[in-house]
Amino acid sequence: MEGIATVVKNAGSHYLLSPLPDWELFPAVLRGKVRLERSGATNPVAVGDRVRYELDGVASEEQPAVIKEILPRDNYLIRRSTNLSRQSHVIAANLDQAVIIVSLLFPEIKLPFLDRILVTCEVYKVPVLIVLNKVDLYREEFPEMVSAFRRIYESAGYTVLETSARTGEGIDVLRERCRDRINLFSGESGVGKSSIIKALDPGLDPKIGRISDVHLQGRHTTSLYEMYRLAGGGFVIDTPGLRGFGLVDLEKEEISKYFPEMLAVTDDCRFVPCTHTHEPDCAVKAAVDAGRISAERYNSYLGMLEEDRKFR
Repeated sequence: MEGIATVVKNAGSHYLLSPLPDWELFPAVLRGKVRLERSGATNPVAVGDRVRYELDGVASEEQPAVIKEILPRDNYLIRRSTNLSRQSHVIAANLDQAVIIVSLLFPEIKLPFLDRILVTCEVYKVPVLIVLNKVDLYREEFPEMVSAFRRIYESAGYTVLETSARTGEGIDVLRERCRDRINLFSGESGVGKSSIIKALDPGLDPKIGRISDVHLQGRHTTSLYEMYRLAGGGFVIDTPGLRGFGLVDLEKEEISKYFPEMLAVTDDCRFVPCTHTHEPDCAVKAAVDAGRISAERYNSYLGMLEEDRKFR
């Protein structure tokens, strides 16, 4: 028998598949040479990939399905494996939405880190929702920080949703935004990502791996990325807390194209191409000076240019 299913868990050489939107898990392995158009990634198959498989009888640990082909991806999210590595790692594929969770304090937000994720989402055509978590902890004492953050990213064209996993604020709205979609949840360590997922669906506990033991019998259960079904509809791909996010396959001349607020004015620059750093009559620099483009985002852009030089 041959069929098509989605990878919902990658556990080394073993996988779990399901024929989404149905949630019917079964094990699979990757055998033979599965050729991919893309190269250089440390993982040939990612969570969210749609695959063609073969199966004789009923899938089991003793007789898993065999993945024969990875179907073309609608989109995917990729990052450099480490800050000093040329290798890349595909985080997930075929995403309807990336939910980037941040906190302003505890831990303190690093805007360049967030901007690298946002640029990567723009490059690979992944829609983004920014979730500002833990607002109950600092809204009263630091309201100006909340306003400043919203101004930076809403003026760039992103939606910012304020939430609190502790009080439940914003959770119903987030649940509706995730309904019937494949959602990647990501963010730095400590921002409350697992708490948000559990608030969306109290039956889930990503920290302990809800589907590992039953379907893989405790074998090869270590997984960086895993998909869960939300009781209210839709799916969540959980990721570990990230500490770095290196850009992949992006020339320095292209970086500004993936800042939506820069792209909107770049045609007005005197020189084409323009690096938006030293050229006279640069529309981007003029917009920064006028406050139409945030200085924080522009500084992130300059940092990416500098990072690009380090890897060449």
